[in-house]
Amino acid sequence: KLNLKRLANAELRIFKPAMLDTYHEIAVYIHRFHNLDLFQQGWYQIKITMNWEDGDDLIVGIPSKVVQYEAPNSGSSDGGVWKINDVDNSFATQPFKIKYARQDVPLSVMIAFNVSLSNREVPSTSGVIIKFELLYASLSEKGSGLQASLSTSPPAAIHEFRVPPKALLGIHSYFPILFDAFHSVLVDTSIHISILKSVAQNITKKVPSGNDVDGIFVGKSCKGSDRVEKEVLLVKALLAARDILLEEAQKLSRAIDQSINLTDFISQLDDSKLFGSLFPANVSSTAIKVQRPKTTESHDSNEKAKIFLDFRSNGVLMSLSKDNLLWSAHIIGDQIHFLWNVFLKFHRANKTKITEYLRESWAKDRKTEWSIWMVHSKVDMPHHYISSRGDDILHHGGLRGKGSVLRKIIDDITPFYCSLQPSQAAAARAEQHRQSIAQMMINSRSIQDLQMFGDPLQVPVLIVERVINAPRRSYSGNSYFCDADQKAPSNIITEFKTTSKMSGAEQQARVLKIVVFVHGFQGHHLDLRLVRNQWLLIDPKVEFLMSEANEDKTTGDLREMGNRLAKEVVSFVKKKMEKFLRSGGLRTIKLSFVGHSIGNVIIRSSLADSIMEPYLRFLHTYLSVSGPHLGYLYSSNSLFNSGLWLLRKLKSTQCINQLTLTDEAELRNTFIFKLCQQKTLENFRNIILLSSPQSCQDGYVPYHSARIELCPGSSNDFSKKGEIFLEMLNNCLDQIRSPSIDHRVFMRCDVNFNMSAHGKNFDTFIGRAAHIEFLETDIFAKLLMWSFPEFFQ
Repeated sequence: KLNLKRLANAELRIFKPAMLDTYHEIAVYIHRFHNLDLFQQGWYQIKITMNWEDGDDLIVGIPSKVVQYEAPNSGSSDGGVWKINDVDNSFATQPFKIKYARQDVPLSVMIAFNVSLSNREVPSTSGVIIKFELLYASLSEKGSGLQASLSTSPPAAIHEFRVPPKALLGIHSYFPILFDAFHSVLVDTSIHISILKSVAQNITKKVPSGNDVDGIFVGKSCKGSDRVEKEVLLVKALLAARDILLEEAQKLSRAIDQSINLTDFISQLDDSKLFGSLFPANVSSTAIKVQRPKTTESHDSNEKAKIFLDFRSNGVLMSLSKDNLLWSAHIIGDQIHFLWNVFLKFHRANKTKITEYLRESWAKDRKTEWSIWMVHSKVDMPHHYISSRGDDILHHGGLRGKGSVLRKIIDDITPFYCSLQPSQAAAARAEQHRQSIAQMMINSRSIQDLQMFGDPLQVPVLIVERVINAPRRSYSGNSYFCDADQKAPSNIITEFKTTSKMSGAEQQARVLKIVVFVHGFQGHHLDLRLVRNQWLLIDPKVEFLMSEANEDKTTGDLREMGNRLAKEVVSFVKKKMEKFLRSGGLRTIKLSFVGHSIGNVIIRSSLADSIMEPYLRFLHTYLSVSGPHLGYLYSSNSLFNSGLWLLRKLKSTQCINQLTLTDEAELRNTFIFKLCQQKTLENFRNIILLSSPQSCQDGYVPYHSARIELCPGSSNDFSKKGEIFLEMLNNCLDQIRSPSIDHRVFMRCDVNFNMSAHGKNFDTFIGRAAHIEFLETDIFAKLLMWSFPEFFQ
């Protein structure tokens, strides 16, 4: 057992190691398994292996110790216990049953792997790969049959992480294991790393001092081939590991407000004393290049720091013999070992608080860590109203023949390359950024998720455009911003008022958060489950409704679809409100919507329904995933347009007629035109419009329609069709500009998928592949939602 007295008086004795070896101890703590969206009930188990990234399979991580913090729950009692496999040097948790969605299984186990640095550089230049495998067996398996099934069946899913070389010196970090889209789970995991030493040693004599010892300094025994670069690097790596471990332990202690007993250790830690004893008086001044202070006592701490820093320099450490460097490494290794054991005890006593703090830190770092795939910009909402009527252009006259005014308008709302079509400009900008990613050297200390960092070029590039609101229009006589139009909404919460009394703190906490997910044309209610899962990861307390009201009913009238959705939402909200009120009280509601494709039109149609009026004041975030908000008036995808024409002619699909504004002879009587006149957007606090550049990506929804912006085709169209389009656009932008919300956030986000993996096929040719990619991958949602978590809480 290490003790402080021995560490503090280390300079009085020397250990001459017969050999000194170091290894990384990588401790993985698995806190809990949470089932987000597994498709099958059954027995599950998590298997862990580690190996060096550079392909050295002969040296792998070896499980060295396992600490089960708490006894397994009853759901695991008949499944066995955790085990270590000496054949592949793996660790496997105890098997556990999963029977229902959002089920929690506490695991509370710490596994330490030893990854040897034998015959490798110290510090290492290679990272370590940690592989997590999700094993599955049916519920019918029991006993030895269960173990055999789990060990012989291929893994259901794999999630790998990379520990970069910098992190191997020491890190304490949270990272979530999510596996894949077909096995959506959350395994709360943290990792804790340090360098430790293993040594066979001979205890000899006191440390020599002064000129009495030969072989300590360069010029006596460190001549020619007897160089000590390897030992110098070892000492510096151990010093860095010790300082990181000490600093991180103190940081965690402060963060969770729990004391860690390191006071005596810190008070007796003195590197200048440790190294200074190895230098004689007549050499130390030149080797260390620091004179002892001849000043007042107040400068002692600063001088000690200078000496300490100089001892870390290559020049000073190279002055020591190999034996003395190894002795120093041995003493520092003892200090690390002491700190490591103290930390592990501290972690066990405060496992939940530490995990929660590390998770919060991880969440805060997402925007920075994942910023390489995101391009941010800010643009102003156009100051000029886009209209072909002369009386609607503020102090500028009409658009007809006014090329300079038109160009200014296009510049205002199109922030990219004005010489290209907007969709082409967006695609070009994304491709340029993707090329820059290929040249990046990602040199970070953070644990890297190989689903993203494994091949950074395959990750979607997001171009996020934050639109800054300009002053609303008040000069037009037909603007709807009138006092008479601002109806005081009924307070639906008051109608459900309970007689129970709550404290102020409880009142503050009682917020009912509901998210409604609406599928698109001929879609399924689970189409948006990957976005839902990311939302649940950010806010586990949210209630969600995967709308089924229009499943198998998306070919009819969009008004009827909206009415069915409105009824479904009202029923769901009332049920959840009653549940909240029975459990104590309700302060307010946050009602959010996510729609894909024409699901967005259905959402807006439902919000225009009178039965939704009492709930409009609670609208929070609207995430539109490739929604045709302005219809298909200027769709440039000829193949898709031909398909729409066939649907209209052969199947008499009413919603297609409505989306193409052919449901009425008079354009102003069409469904889409009238929907744009309804106040379906003005009550949302956050509006995020996702699109994918049409020319090479999402050809199912016109680019401008998904982004609610001007398109070049309408800008040069002075026919009635062009006028109608501009009126619809005006009406939508007026709502977003509405003063009904003090600080509304409006963002347009281009999601640029790397479609090279799809190759050239019919889906990519007609633009369907990108439209469906929104439903088949969650990385775009992960990037967006974790970069702006405040919109999804």
